[in-house]
Amino acid sequence: MKRKSKKKAVLIVSLCILALLIGGWWAFSAKMYNDNINTRFASYEPLMLQVEDFDGLRREKYTFPSDKGQMLTGYMYSAGSGQRGILVLAHGFGGGHNSYMDCANYFAQHGYYVFAYDATGNDESEGRGVGGFPQGTVDLDHAISFVEESGNFTALPIGLFGHSWGGYSVCSVLTFHPEVKAVIACSGCNRSSDLFESGGKAEAGDVIYAMMPFVRIHEWVKYGQYATNTALDGFAASEAAILIAHSADDEVVPSQYGYDLYYDRYKDDPRFTFLLYKDRGHNEFFVDSRDSYRQEFNAGFDRWLETLAYDYQAEENKERFAADKAAYIRQHLDRARWSHRLDEAFFEQFLRFYDENMG
Repeated sequence: MKRKSKKKAVLIVSLCILALLIGGWWAFSAKMYNDNINTRFASYEPLMLQVEDFDGLRREKYTFPSDKGQMLTGYMYSAGSGQRGILVLAHGFGGGHNSYMDCANYFAQHGYYVFAYDATGNDESEGRGVGGFPQGTVDLDHAISFVEESGNFTALPIGLFGHSWGGYSVCSVLTFHPEVKAVIACSGCNRSSDLFESGGKAEAGDVIYAMMPFVRIHEWVKYGQYATNTALDGFAASEAAILIAHSADDEVVPSQYGYDLYYDRYKDDPRFTFLLYKDRGHNEFFVDSRDSYRQEFNAGFDRWLETLAYDYQAEENKERFAADKAAYIRQHLDRARWSHRLDEAFFEQFLRFYDENMG
């Protein structure tokens, strides 16, 4: 009898220890997720694009609520008249829509309205932090509904355009908006947690795989269906025309997380178009490869660093260097070259896709 009681006690203790270990790892995984993802992002002002950088581009500012009442800021971009549809643009992770203003300008100059907004916790939108990757789909859901239901815009076909985080969002959101006519998703992934996994693998190696079950639970507790809904779920719920573009050398979101999955499933489906490139990378995916302005500017910046009479890397000089750096950029940045690095030949394919499928 005593032996059975002892075994039972050992089992209980073992289960308690196991529960503590699992709970501790869960808490650690959630903390790593929040520390890296649930933060606030602001575009770097000296390098921000300006509507004045683009001839004939107009925009009108709007605000609209997202899931918790936080107000998001968006702009309807246009140029000329006779627009054929409205494209809703979902930006990538780590800043608002500003760095995609050249994309908005291209589509606006070629006959579309473009509604581009800052997601929760980014630039002009409210939110102490992003919250989590599923927030991208949440905010896009609310942005589409605002465009369709606010009464501020002409009733036109809706298309979506997204890159990276936005590339995931424009596909996943189709579950909630099957009325969307056409989607272009660049450098995206299938599920929200893929974004954490792909980035975490580069930092932590295979340890990231032990964290992922708890990261997915964390997202599900916080976002419910938005967290479990995938891009493939969105495709199945919609009849929209889909264009998937990716680069084989993308190290931020490798093609195995999205493009490869979609291609295996839909390569023979006529409503899907697949564009796989070799050397477009991730962050510079839309930049004309013949344009070397960033490299030129960086080379000049490096030469300027060598002229500084103080240690710009020292903590006590942090504020001084930040001010000097901003002043250097404002004085030396060629705004015309900086704002017109878009690969327009590349975008002609995107334009044809929308023209053929937004009717």
